[in-house]
Amino acid sequence: MQLDPQGVAPEDLSHAGSVVDKAIEYMMEQKIAPISIASALLGGTLGLLARTMDDRAIAQVLRSALESVESGELRRAYDIAPPSPKGGGAL
Repeated sequence: MQLDPQGVAPEDLSHAGSVVDKAIEYMMEQKIAPISIASALLGGTLGLLARTMDDRAIAQVLRSALESVESGELRRAYDIAPPSPKGGGAL
């Protein structure tokens, strides 16, 4: 969730984010499972990256996303608590 060096997201990023938010809202209203929505969006994202970036750049984007998840930055950015474990058993 890093901003550009000047600390401001590009104008088209805000617009694109709004469009994606509306698409997600629509799919949720259609009772599409969240994992299906996320999988479709991730697949589309990877396809777009593959058409516009080389493999090393894609890998760096994915590493950055993984680091955001592992550090807790992703949840903090959206102020989302982790879901409680189901079944209560250890893995």
